Amino acid sequence: MLVLRNLFRHKLRTILTALGIVVAIASFGILRTIVDAWYAGANASNSARLVTRSSVSLVFPLPLTYAQKIRQVDGVESVAAVNWFGGVYITERNFFPQFAIQAPAYLAMYPELLLDDAERKAFDTDRKGALAGRKLAEQYGWKIGDTIPLRGTIFPGTWTFTLRGIYDGADKTVDQSTFFFHWDYLNETVKQSFPRRGDQAGLFVVRIRDPGQAASVSQAVDATFANSLAETLTETEKAFQLSFVAMTEAILVAIQAVSYVVILIIMAVMANTMAMTARERYGEYATLKALGFSSLFVAGLIAAESMGLALAAAAFGIAVTFPLANAFGDAMGSLFPVFYVSQETVALQVGAALVVGLVAAAVPAWNAARVKIVDGLRAVA
Repeated sequence: MLVLRNLFRHKLRTILTALGIVVAIASFGILRTIVDAWYAGANASNSARLVTRSSVSLVFPLPLTYAQKIRQVDGVESVAAVNWFGGVYITERNFFPQFAIQAPAYLAMYPELLLDDAERKAFDTDRKGALAGRKLAEQYGWKIGDTIPLRGTIFPGTWTFTLRGIYDGADKTVDQSTFFFHWDYLNETVKQSFPRRGDQAGLFVVRIRDPGQAASVSQAVDATFANSLAETLTETEKAFQLSFVAMTEAILVAIQAVSYVVILIIMAVMANTMAMTARERYGEYATLKALGFSSLFVAGLIAAESMGLALAAAAFGIAVTFPLANAFGDAMGSLFPVFYVSQETVALQVGAALVVGLVAAAVPAWNAARVKIVDGLRAVA
């Protein structure tokens, strides 16, 4: 009760300090969530899946005949050809990932993509059928049976697809903003207009029997095509995803640095508040000591006040983080297909609040514990 009353002696000071902590903790949470979203693809990867691509660059395709040779490598369970499509839906601002896939094999490798059996059958039997993630479908108001036109950039022309299924994620870490259609349809159409570009895949997704053999299987696959006109680079799905993250590593470092700078700033503000509070009450602390209360008790009062303010404000900051993250994720659309506040982020927010409260109270509590009764009472006089 004494700590609570002390907190609200200077209501304006307490409210402003608490508001600063709320803003700092919420900002810290959003910035950490952005970092998590950047790594979402890598964190959601499966250790039993490998990616085989051109050793030169993703820009260079691989012959479709490589698929059969990869299947013959010991330890390989299945292979699926994949092409990045890169089409435009209505306007260039409507960006979302689009992949042509060898559907049966590919979808079998990704059990985390949940699809109704009837919708899967409709997709399998429709040459121009397409699948879309739930988030993507809701973003553009698509429904089953809708016709979706895409203007090709890598593959010229207007391509028309019929939405046959909307998939959900097995959990919130699964990307639900991707558009899939049949690789065979893409290949057949391209062969008619550009015969030399036919029977080529941007990459192959490879499922292996034993994740522990990922390194040896990768080496065996690449050795199969060594010294060929199109050598390969095979790596785990996680390594493949991290290669894209590495391109923006400087941005991630900057975001992480800003998130911690925000905490340092509010720590300084909080420390100043607690120092002012302690100086104003030196006479009271001296009186408590004169009445027989220990130095530890006096220091504990300041620490409890600091921790109480920090944790109470942090609780509001954490609560505000969730609606802010939802609004931010909706505004970003498919730029951050997986965007949610993780338990690790909440734990970091709580940890940051604890550190702020403890550090802010350290020096004032030490000074108050050392105050002499005579000096404190003289200050009152």
